[in-house]
Amino acid sequence: MDLLGENGGPVRIAGRELGRDELLGWASAVAAEIRGADSVAVHATATPETVAAVVGGVLAGVPVVPVPPDSGPAERAHILGDSGASLLLAAGGAERADGEPPLVPVDALPRNGGERSGADADATAMILYTSGTTGAPKGVLISRGAIAAGLDALAGAWAWTPEDVLVHGLPLFHVHGLILGVLGALRVGSPLIHTGRPKPEAYAAAAQDDGGSLFFGVPTVWSRTAGDPSAARALGGARLLVSGSAPLPVPVFERLSELTGHRPVERYGMTETLITVSARADGDRRPGYVGTPLPGVETRLRGEDGAPVPHDGETPGELHVRAPLLFKGYLNRPDATAASFTEDGWFRTGDIATIGPDGWHRIVGRASTDLIKSGGYRIGAGEIENALLAHPAVREAAVVGTPHDDLGEQVTAFVVADGVEEKQLIDFVAGSLSVHKRPRVVHLVDALPRNAMGKVVKTRLTAP
Repeated sequence: MDLLGENGGPVRIAGRELGRDELLGWASAVAAEIRGADSVAVHATATPETVAAVVGGVLAGVPVVPVPPDSGPAERAHILGDSGASLLLAAGGAERADGEPPLVPVDALPRNGGERSGADADATAMILYTSGTTGAPKGVLISRGAIAAGLDALAGAWAWTPEDVLVHGLPLFHVHGLILGVLGALRVGSPLIHTGRPKPEAYAAAAQDDGGSLFFGVPTVWSRTAGDPSAARALGGARLLVSGSAPLPVPVFERLSELTGHRPVERYGMTETLITVSARADGDRRPGYVGTPLPGVETRLRGEDGAPVPHDGETPGELHVRAPLLFKGYLNRPDATAASFTEDGWFRTGDIATIGPDGWHRIVGRASTDLIKSGGYRIGAGEIENALLAHPAVREAAVVGTPHDDLGEQVTAFVVADGVEEKQLIDFVAGSLSVHKRPRVVHLVDALPRNAMGKVVKTRLTAP
């Protein structure tokens, strides 16, 4: 099946522009170079070479393994070794360590090919490596059919058409930046402007100078945009602002809405599922909620004992998903693949959520770090983080459960703030939420540890 649309606009990355015909010609030359390989790795910098390499893999029907350019030697060696990639695609001059696959200099290839792929829908298109917070990163096998189904569902949900101009500056080695932000534009046929880095001023310039209509960002991007009123106001002429990869704090949602005139669209997904739940372009958008399932997606909640959890909008449970856009499994990890599914075939996301009677989903957080069991209560960290962020002195907040002799776990907050004390923040939360949800301890810190997508890495939070 063909993942790419028949027509489309240009792709511009960090100021370098490729027309569609030039891109496909270049990618066809890549495809001729790699055809027959079991898989190929791509040094996934934010450059046209990365796009040509990825599209070349799509045309050749060869699985693509994006390698984060900032990965350390151990992580890079693991990805290249575990994936079995036989070639490494990169711009000429890229460094190659001893023992790595042979380097194919993408920028040295011609731009006059004309191949199209006929690979089956079940064929693996991407091998994306998870963050590895609970061990070595696992290779997630994503089929061509799953990508097509996911992108088509999002195009419908967001009314995404060739008339849009997509703008983002996200990394090109994750679902958000690469599959949605590059393959999505190529499949829909909309022009793509990648800003190199997701800076508010770059987004503003793309809106004002290039007619940007559809903007992708993670919460960190939107938080910085909301903190730059002139840049935010420049997005007033856009059609849709989309936030994902982590929950958008309610205060950021509200401030962004005030400045831009747009209520952001939030969506939910993960590497193994692509995007499964989203607000709609023509529907309601609620701060703190990620919307309703996309067509073809089923969701449910289960308790720790496996029993159904009511969809009452209040009771949290682990979110399970069943959909045609799920991953094929973990590469070389049959036991991990089997453990990630229930006996009746639902994927265990590991995320805790609530579902309302109207089907609206709210993500509480990860079961491993964001569900706090304190004094017999089950408390979602996200609700407390939003309460803290509502304080005018608080810039960032992360909440976890830490051991407590009496309660089992206590609510502990790590906060980046100016001119406020621990007790003031504890009392502030207790004034807006149930008393048992207030933080018992607040650590005032200079910054929160984050990964490349702007997500807080809670396993790296330590008391100062």
